[in-house]
Amino acid sequence: MSSTIEELTIQYEEDGQIVVKELAKEVLTKGAWTTILFRYQQLDRKTEEFGKDMYTIRRFRKMNGEYRPQSKFNISSPAQARKIIDALGEWLKEVED
Repeated sequence: MSSTIEELTIQYEEDGQIVVKELAKEVLTKGAWTTILFRYQQLDRKTEEFGKDMYTIRRFRKMNGEYRPQSKFNISSPAQARKIIDALGEWLKEVED
């Protein structure tokens, strides 16, 4: 478990080999409930190479001094990411006008 936001990661190793490689993270909210957007790659065990960039939004809750995962949303493709960006852009235009 992690006690600080900086320690939170989705990088994962098995038998000393990285199988999920974190490329970047953006903290969206801080506090008892923390939301982080991660960019990552997964190892293809057949080719031993990392695949395409992927994205996930994770929520963590701090309890007893430790952050615990609460929920996640995986963005399944670049097309889905673009649709999210476009929809939010349009909605924000409405709010800002």
